[in-house]
Amino acid sequence: MNVEKMRFGFGSNWNNYSKGIGFSEIEIAENSLKDLLGVQSLKGKSFLDIGSGSGLFSLAARNLGASVFSFDYDVNSVKCTSNLKEKYYKDDASWTIERGSVLDSQFMSKLSQFDYVYSWGVLHHTGDMWKAFDLIIPSCRSGSILTIAIYNDQGGESARWLLIKKIYNKLPLLFKPLWVFSTMFPLFLKGMFLLSLKGIFLKFNPLYYLKSLQYNQRGMSRWYDWVDWVGGYPFEVAKPEDIFDFFRKHDFELIRLKTCRGGLGCNEFVFLKKD
Repeated sequence: MNVEKMRFGFGSNWNNYSKGIGFSEIEIAENSLKDLLGVQSLKGKSFLDIGSGSGLFSLAARNLGASVFSFDYDVNSVKCTSNLKEKYYKDDASWTIERGSVLDSQFMSKLSQFDYVYSWGVLHHTGDMWKAFDLIIPSCRSGSILTIAIYNDQGGESARWLLIKKIYNKLPLLFKPLWVFSTMFPLFLKGMFLLSLKGIFLKFNPLYYLKSLQYNQRGMSRWYDWVDWVGGYPFEVAKPEDIFDFFRKHDFELIRLKTCRGGLGCNEFVFLKKD
């Protein structure tokens, strides 16, 4: 099967989401980045955003003081990122945006080394995740922090999601929203019900849950996050131990791991490049 013919329109989805980016989304993204990296500031640091998508986290890194290099394979994603720069950092020499592929060895070899290399939920959508891992390593100098988030390998459940994604990308445009809603909304309701049983919320309030549809924990619109979940193809997964073993062999030390506890979602890894 031709991967390019089946490729989900990531940039188009980001473009729809980015139209609503405002103060709330930016603040959530900044707090998410600070929490993940364990910092309050990136002043004086360089930040490589691999697969910048909407550009929100490139903007968050720039707001935290980093000099930023953003790139994405999808032209619409490059446009989204450029629009955010135009709005908030017009003519800023400390934020560079280019179109490029993490699987293009020539493009990657031209990049300098960075203090922070960041690629959240991107490399498993390239079509060759393990090659992408190989090609991002030279961007890290001794002492660099590498942050990636990769879909968890759930075995048969991951195979089911692969089928869901293939069906989405074959459907006529008119039926795609219905496929997204019918796939994701039952999972959302189940999650909210389980949270209510744990006593996180004082009472079952349907209006409260409907409001929580707006954003996820990283500032992403819930709806466009769902579209990405259902449509995001190519699609690869990995067990946490396989990611750990790969980067350990390349002199990276795992300094933080946040798993999805064996369930649906991405495992987050923060590595330190050793001497």
